[in-house]
Amino acid sequence: MRKSFRNLLFILLVIGISCSEAPKGETATTSLPVYKDVPYLQDYSIKYDKQEDDQLLFEAYMDRNEVIQVSSSDGILRTHDGQFLYPGVLLQDKTYRPLTDKNISAMTVYQDQFVYLDDEAVLGNAWAGSLYLKHNLPKANIFAAGTDFDFLISDGQSLQYVSKNNPGWQGALSKDKTISIKFDQKTNSFWILGEKSVTSFNPKDTNLKTVYEGSNFTSFALVDNTLILTTLDGYLEVDATSGKQIGDKKIKLPWTEINYVDLIDGHLWFGSTKGAFKLKEDGKFSYYYGKRWMPSNNVKHISKGTDGSILILTDTGLGQIVFEEMTLYEKAQYYEKQVRNRHIRLGFNATLVDMDNGNFDTGRLSDSDNDGLWTTMYLAGQVFRYAVTKSEDVLQNCRESMDAMERLFSINPVPGFPSRSFERSGYINQLHDPDRWQHSSDPEWDWKSTTSSDEAIGHIFAYGAMAEIMDNDLKDRAIVLIDTLMSHIVRNDLYMVDYDGKPTTWGRWNPEYVNARPKMVGDRKINASNIIGMLQTAYHFTGKEKYKEKAFDLMDNHGYLDNLMWPMKDVAMAPDDADDWSKMLSESWNHSDDEMYFVGYWGLYRYAFNDTLKTKFKEAIIDHWEIERPEKEGAWNIMTALTGTQEFDLEEAAWYLREHPMDMVAWEVMNSHRKDITFIAPNFREQTTAEVLPPDERRVQRHNGNMFTLDGGSNGTQEYSAGDIWLLPYWMGRYLGVISAPQTMD
Repeated sequence: MRKSFRNLLFILLVIGISCSEAPKGETATTSLPVYKDVPYLQDYSIKYDKQEDDQLLFEAYMDRNEVIQVSSSDGILRTHDGQFLYPGVLLQDKTYRPLTDKNISAMTVYQDQFVYLDDEAVLGNAWAGSLYLKHNLPKANIFAAGTDFDFLISDGQSLQYVSKNNPGWQGALSKDKTISIKFDQKTNSFWILGEKSVTSFNPKDTNLKTVYEGSNFTSFALVDNTLILTTLDGYLEVDATSGKQIGDKKIKLPWTEINYVDLIDGHLWFGSTKGAFKLKEDGKFSYYYGKRWMPSNNVKHISKGTDGSILILTDTGLGQIVFEEMTLYEKAQYYEKQVRNRHIRLGFNATLVDMDNGNFDTGRLSDSDNDGLWTTMYLAGQVFRYAVTKSEDVLQNCRESMDAMERLFSINPVPGFPSRSFERSGYINQLHDPDRWQHSSDPEWDWKSTTSSDEAIGHIFAYGAMAEIMDNDLKDRAIVLIDTLMSHIVRNDLYMVDYDGKPTTWGRWNPEYVNARPKMVGDRKINASNIIGMLQTAYHFTGKEKYKEKAFDLMDNHGYLDNLMWPMKDVAMAPDDADDWSKMLSESWNHSDDEMYFVGYWGLYRYAFNDTLKTKFKEAIIDHWEIERPEKEGAWNIMTALTGTQEFDLEEAAWYLREHPMDMVAWEVMNSHRKDITFIAPNFREQTTAEVLPPDERRVQRHNGNMFTLDGGSNGTQEYSAGDIWLLPYWMGRYLGVISAPQTMD
C-alpha cells in the first residue's frame, strides 16, 4: 500500500495530533512578506539490509502492488519490516514456492509486473502465469522487455530475441561483451551496451548496428536522441542517430565513478561508488550519501517504484527514497512528536547518545554543558507555538521545561546562579567530568557548574518571550527568573560567580574583561551586545532602575554601544601584539557567537530603551544578517524579521526548513570529495564553498555550527532533537507572521 505521511507518523507512534493544535492566527510585527505554507515534496528513506555478507545484489524493482523484489546471487529477495528510521531486511522470497527451485539470474518489470529470467526461459507470475518464453542461453543474466511480450536477452557473449510470435533470433556483438540492455519505445528498438561499444537492435529486421565505440563503459541511458554513456571517470554524450560524441562532459558530477544511470521522470539518476545523485532542472544535483539514505554508498542499480519512490540498490542493501507531500506544519507535527518521544530528559531538551547504528532503543539521554541553552531555545519555540495555537498540550510542554529551568537555580547553593545541568548522583558524573559536577544538598542529585554566557543569553531570551506572550502563571515565573539571574550578574559586577566565589570562564561582561579585547575581536562585540539586551529585558519586565542605569553606564561610559555597533565585516583576528587570550578567541569566525547574537537580538531590539537605540540596534542586527546570508540559516533569517525589515531572505529560510532532513540521526556525511561544488580559498569565516549545500546533504548540526562544514557526523551514534534546530525557527516564523498557517490540510 502507498506509504503516506500519516502512515509514517503511525510507524513512529506519533498518531493522535490533537485538533486543538490547529492554528489560531499569527502575530505579525509589521506588514512583512509571508511564506505560504503549501505542500511540497519531502524525501526520507526506508532502508533494508542484506543478511549474508557474501550475497551479491543485482537489481531492485517494485510492481503495481507495491511489492519490492531484489535479484541476487541467492535468487529473488523481498523486503521485510522496513520503516522510516527502523531498517528492515532482505529475505528470500518464498511467495511463489516453485520459483525457489529455479535458477533465476535477473529480473525486470513489464507492464508494472515482475518478469524473471532463468537458465531456460523468460517467465512471470502475472497474466495467470502464461508468460513463458524459452531461450537457448543457459547462462543468460541480462535482459530487457519490449512492447509486446518480447524480450532481448544475453549471457554476455550471445544475444537472443524471444517473443510469443517469434521462435527466437540469435546473434552476438562484434568483439565485445554485453553488460546491459535497454528498450527505446520511441523507435521500438533495443540498445545493447558493451564494455566498449553501443549497438542498436531492431526486432523487425533483426539488424544489429554498432552506433559508437569507446572503452570502459559501465551503464547507459537514452535521453530523447542522446545516449548517456557512463564510465568510472564520468560520462559522455553521443548522438544516437549519427553516433558522434556531443562535445565533452557538460556537467560536473559529484563523483565520477559511475556504476549506473537511468532516466526517471525526466531526470537523470546516477549511482556511483560514493552515493547516488539526481540531476535537477537548474543543473545542480540532489546528492544522496551515507546511511541517512541507504545502507552503503556503492550503488548498483536505481529504479522508480510504482508509488513514486526511488529504489537505490547498493552492495549491502536497499534504500527506498520516499517522496511525500506535506506542509511545514505537518513536518512540525512530526518533529514535535520526535522531541517528546525521545528527547526530554528531566524536562530538558536533550540528545540521544550511545546508539548502535541508529537504533534508538540502544541509546540514552545525555546531559550537556548547554542543557540550559538547548532547552531555552526549545522552550522559546514552544512559547511561540502556544501563542499561535493556545494548545493546553503545548502549555504543559512549557511548564515541564520551565520546571527544569527553575531547578537549575535552586539545586545549587549560589543565589541567582543557574547550573549548566543536573542529574541523579552517581559515579558517572564524577568520573567523566569531576571538575564541573558538584554534589547538591540532596544526596540524590548532582549539579554541573562553570555556567557560560551561552546559557545566560538563552535563559533571558526564553523568559523574555514567555513574559511577553504568556497570560498565566508562567509569565510571573519567567519574570522572577529574569530578575534572579540579572540580579546575580549585576550584584557580582557583571560576572557570573560560581560556587567557589570566582567568575566562570565565559560568564564575563565586565568592562575590565570586555574592553581588554582589541576592537576587532568578536568577544568584545558579542559580550556588549548580549549584556545590553539582557539588561533591557530585565528592566522591561521588572521596572527596576538598577538594570537601566547599568546599561546606560556601559553604553555611555564604557563604549558598549560602540562595541555592539562594530561592523561585522571588521571582526577579524587579533593583531600580533595582542594578548594570548584575545588571539585564541579570534583564530577564526565563531559560529557559537552567531547563535548567541541572534538569540540575544530578541531582547536587544524588542525591549530597546528608546526609539533612537532601537534604530541603532536594527542597524547592527541587519549588518550581522548581511554577513550571514551565504549560510542561508533559517533561524537567523527569521529572527532578523523581528526588526520589521522587508528583506530577510524569507525564501532561503523556508528552503532551510523544507530541505532539513526528517532523519535527525548523526550519520557520517562526506562532501569534500565532490567535484560538482566550487571550493574557495581558506578564509577567516571558514567558508569552504561558493554556495552552501542543502541541509539534507550536510551533517545534522545545531545553529552554532558552521553551515559550510562539508564532512562530519558519526556512524549513527546520536540523534539530535529538533526542538532547538527546527522547531524554534518554524514557530518563531509563525508567531511573527512570516510563515502562514498550512494552506491545505488533509
